[in-house]
Amino acid sequence: MKKCVVFLSCLLLCAFSFNIYARNKSKSPNEHYGLGLCNKPGYTCIRVKRGQTWERMFPNPRERDIVQRLNRSDTYLYRGRKIVIPKDFHNLTVKDISPFPLKIKKPNEKLIIVDQNLLAFAAYDPEGNLVHWGPISSGKNYCGDIGRSCRTITGVYFVFNKKGYECRSNVFPIGRGGSHMPYCMFFYKGYALHGSKEVYGFRDSHGCIRLFTRDAKWLNEDFIDVIENSGDMGTKIMVQKLKDD
Repeated sequence: MKKCVVFLSCLLLCAFSFNIYARNKSKSPNEHYGLGLCNKPGYTCIRVKRGQTWERMFPNPRERDIVQRLNRSDTYLYRGRKIVIPKDFHNLTVKDISPFPLKIKKPNEKLIIVDQNLLAFAAYDPEGNLVHWGPISSGKNYCGDIGRSCRTITGVYFVFNKKGYECRSNVFPIGRGGSHMPYCMFFYKGYALHGSKEVYGFRDSHGCIRLFTRDAKWLNEDFIDVIENSGDMGTKIMVQKLKDD
């Protein structure tokens, strides 16, 4: 009986994952990440086989991290899913595959850039050096449960509050709240950057900016400052518009 329950659970999870990816299949791949890299020098694309997981396919944590960042996703792998991988992992680092410049004009303050077109964020130090970057999933065009657009607000903001791993939504699911938002960092009303197990490789949130949980933890604990009583501003966040806006 237990085996049947496990089998049915796996089937439901596979179907859920397939439906999520299928509804985005018609979109043209972005040439900067995921399947858009398939025909570019230095990359190749493969299909996931039955029973394969991120850990089994890439037992080296550094290599696994690089592949997940390239695919903008660290979620469940289903059989038949196509992913991009580098042809040569030798000495490859996270910064080597950054979609952002390693150096920008000196901002004189910490700066986080959220690029919804690249599905990625970048963290720069006051000198303009790229400290870290990672995948994101921002708000989708329409959310059926609220009957309107869920697009993420764009512009320049400052982090005014942050919480740890225990952070949860007061709104979603609709009517009761409670969705886990580990290491949340609020920058405008209820909009926040936070960790998530649902970073699929496309925009799929209710407006918040989902991150790999490990990236959210790093930002929350080691990079982002909040507004304090002294009047100092919190860390600046620039959320860029989508190309079709």
